[in-house]
Amino acid sequence: MSRSLRYAIVGAGMMGHEHIRNLELVEGAEVVAIADPHSESRWWSQQVSKHELAEFTDVESLLAGASIDAVIVASPNHTHREVLTPLFDTDLAIFCEKPLCTTLEDARWVADRAANHRGLFWVGMEYRYMAPVARLIDEVHGGAIGTLRMLAIREHRYPFLPKVNNWNRFSRNSGGTFVEKCCHFFDLMRLVTRDEPALVYASAAQDLNHLDETYAGETPDILDNGFVTIDFERGSRALLDLCMFAEASENEQEIVATGDLGKIEASVPDGRVVVGTRSPRKLESEVLAIDPTVLAAGAHFGSTFVEHREFIRAVEQDLPASVTAEDGLRAVAIGVAAERSAVAREPIAMGSLL
Repeated sequence: MSRSLRYAIVGAGMMGHEHIRNLELVEGAEVVAIADPHSESRWWSQQVSKHELAEFTDVESLLAGASIDAVIVASPNHTHREVLTPLFDTDLAIFCEKPLCTTLEDARWVADRAANHRGLFWVGMEYRYMAPVARLIDEVHGGAIGTLRMLAIREHRYPFLPKVNNWNRFSRNSGGTFVEKCCHFFDLMRLVTRDEPALVYASAAQDLNHLDETYAGETPDILDNGFVTIDFERGSRALLDLCMFAEASENEQEIVATGDLGKIEASVPDGRVVVGTRSPRKLESEVLAIDPTVLAAGAHFGSTFVEHREFIRAVEQDLPASVTAEDGLRAVAIGVAAERSAVAREPIAMGSLL
């Protein structure tokens, strides 16, 4: 394109602000408008941006009043279908934050509409683009550890942060922790294994977080820790170890891929990648450097910046999305299976959902 891609952000909350900060660092991008019903969120977005943004209260007025090329949907999870409905009647490039939707019904609807959308449709899965994680993916796919047998992902972190009207305190709005937070990891599992899940089993609970909070007489119901194991169709296995009251951790994410020839470890935020082989036994360790300016622009180890560069490249070169609506649907489906399994205390066959 001969000019910058003009963006609007729908949903001017915490993630919307991260997108603004990162797009201001990306060559070929310009954020020109925001849409959000909350005046305080719009005000904060103006403080985050280096340029004055046109303000709208909803997506319909945005489409009527702004000259844009691309839209980022960063509104609360349960609003995605509603926000996307008028956008599918345009040819705008759409970047929809994870999770695609909170229910399988809505996610299927969006995936079907996205397949026929006239513009690019991309699901935001930032974890794919964290430098250590991207390196691990490349090493596995390049054969460094032979045939992948096991994939383990640990996220030990802080509790959910407050959001507007505390919408993320309830599973009916977020889809539940395994949908809202962990769709990232289920997407990574599919990507790394290059396979589809057959069976999902979860053991999880809400043991600590938000139990002392009430909203309109209701106590939050979101899981704060658990394990999810997944059997993939071609025989590999994956494990998610999640704890959201583990601020006392050196790294927030640790990913380990183990094959018949060796093992790869990636950790964030220390940026370390360790590649090991079994015979001869050998370990090579590297810390990947990230531009401090990019690091400071968000909470995802520079990955939002990288993903936006890829999104713009796809728009400019008319390339397919690297993260499709189908990817988003399948990540949600695994999360839904994990939520159901945690309640039922029994495995969920993915064939019963998709």
